[in-house]
Amino acid sequence: MLQTANPMLRSGPADPALVPIREKVLAGQRLTLDEGMTLYTTSDIWSVCELANLVRDRLHPGVAYYNINRHLNYSNVCALSCKFCEFYRKKDEDGAYTRDLDYIREEAHKAIESGATEMHIVGGLHPYLPWDYYPDMVRAIREVVDSAGSNLNIKAFTAVEIVHLAKIAKRFKRDDRKAGIRWVIQELKDAGLGSIPGGGAEVFDDRVHDKAYKGKIRHDAWLDVHTVAHELGLNSNCTMLYGHIEERPERIVHMDMLRRAQDQALARLGYTGDSNWNAYSDEYDAIDDNSVDAITLTGEGAKLPHPGMNKDAGYFQTIIPLPFFPDGSELEHLYGPSGLENLRTLAVARLMLDNFPHAKSFWIMQTLPMSQLMLKAGADDIDGTVVWYDITKVGGQSTHQETSVWDLQRAIREAGYEPVERDTLYRRVERDGNKWRTR
Repeated sequence: MLQTANPMLRSGPADPALVPIREKVLAGQRLTLDEGMTLYTTSDIWSVCELANLVRDRLHPGVAYYNINRHLNYSNVCALSCKFCEFYRKKDEDGAYTRDLDYIREEAHKAIESGATEMHIVGGLHPYLPWDYYPDMVRAIREVVDSAGSNLNIKAFTAVEIVHLAKIAKRFKRDDRKAGIRWVIQELKDAGLGSIPGGGAEVFDDRVHDKAYKGKIRHDAWLDVHTVAHELGLNSNCTMLYGHIEERPERIVHMDMLRRAQDQALARLGYTGDSNWNAYSDEYDAIDDNSVDAITLTGEGAKLPHPGMNKDAGYFQTIIPLPFFPDGSELEHLYGPSGLENLRTLAVARLMLDNFPHAKSFWIMQTLPMSQLMLKAGADDIDGTVVWYDITKVGGQSTHQETSVWDLQRAIREAGYEPVERDTLYRRVERDGNKWRTR
C-alpha cells in the first residue's frame, strides 16, 4: 500500500512542534511570536498551509473574492529614494510624469465604462505639487462618478502619502502628529475619499527602515494614519513587503503590530476580546495599550465585521503580503523570495493575523498561478482586473498589466472555490453588464 509523504493528507502534522499550534488554531486562540517563528522554520510547510487553509475556509467557506478595479498612479515623482523601489523618478528625469486633472477625469470615465467598483490611487511623494491638487483630484473623480450615477469607491493615498500631505498643507506638528493627519483625512473624505490602501508599510523594523528606505515614515506614523482613518469611519488595508534585507523574526513582529492595532479597531466596533492578550511576549514598544484584549475572529462561529456595523468606525480589512522584486532597484543584487517562501509567508500571515477578515494574494506581484495555490494556503481574495500598474513589473511586464474577469473566475474555480465579485468593502456585487449594485 502506497504511503504519501504529504502531511496535508494525514490527520496531523509531521512536525511535533506544530501539534500544540494546531490545537490553538482549531480553538481560535492567538499564536505567540515564538509559535509564528515555528511556522516559518518547520520543514513541514504543507501542514502550515493546511492550517492556514482551515482558517480561510472557516471564515469564507466555499468562496473566493475578486473585483473589477482600475489603478491610477498620478505621479512617479518622489522626494524619497527607497532602495527597493524601481517606480520613483526625480523631477525632469526620463520617465517622470505627473497627471493633470483632465487625464484623471478621463481615467475615471474609463473606470465607470468598464464597470469598475473601485479606483485604487497612489503616487510618489511629489515635492512640488500643492496641497490643493489632492482634494481637487478626489473631487474631480467624485464628480464624474456622481454624474454617472455610480457607487465607485475611491481608495487612495497610502499612509506615507497622507503624512506627506499633512506636511505640504502645513498641518503637520511633531508634538501632535495625529491632529494634522486627522485634518488631511477629513478633508479628503469630505472631497469623496472612500477608503485607504495598505501600501507603504514595508516591514516595521528600525534596522530595515534605516538601511532600505530611510526617510520614509516609521511604523508608529504609519499606524497613526490608519488609526485615525478608522476613527473617522474609513476602512483600510495593510501590506508587508518581504524578501529583501529583513529577516523572518522582523516579519513576525510586523504582523503582531498589525493585529494589535486591529484589536483596538475591533474594540471600537464593539467587539470584546478573549483572555489571551498577555499570552505572548511583548518585547517592543508598539500599540502598547493593554486595556484592549486580544480579539480573534478565527474561532468557530466568530462574527466578521462588515461595513454596516458602525459607520463611524473602520478597521483593517485584509493583509496583503508583497514579495520583493529586485530588478531595477538598488537592491537588485538580492535574489528576492522563492515561490515556497511566498506560499509560506501568506500562510503564516493568515494564521498570525487572527483578527483580519481577509488575506489577499495580489496576483500582479504573486502571479495568477501562484495566487491559485495561495487560495489553498490562506488567501480568500486575488484582487481584480487592475488594468494599469506602474509600481512593480513582474518578469518584464509593461505598465499595462490587466487580466479579465473570465481569467479571475477561472483561476478561482480551478482552485475549487466559487468566484464572488466584491466591492472595496467586501460587499457582494450584483451586476447587469457595466451596471452594478451591492447587497
